[in-house]
Amino acid sequence: MSAAVRVSVDRDRCCGAGNCVVTAPEVFDQDDEDGLVLLRRAEPPADTLDRVRLAVELCPAGAISVAAGPEHPAVAGSPETSAAP
Repeated sequence: MSAAVRVSVDRDRCCGAGNCVVTAPEVFDQDDEDGLVLLRRAEPPADTLDRVRLAVELCPAGAISVAAGPEHPAVAGSPETSAAP
């Protein structure tokens, strides 16, 4: 993920597990009201990309997606490219 990266979250899918917040707190937070994911930085810094990728993998609800490059094609491991359970 060396190209420009854009992260998005689907709060409707989020189950509030908090794995993303623990893994990459610079990028994700949890809403104090409902415990659902809040995106702090849609375009995270390069030094957080490995942890963002891990947060995608650890999300039990598949609520996080990552796109890379100028056209933002889906990045392997994001819910957009993973087989449906």
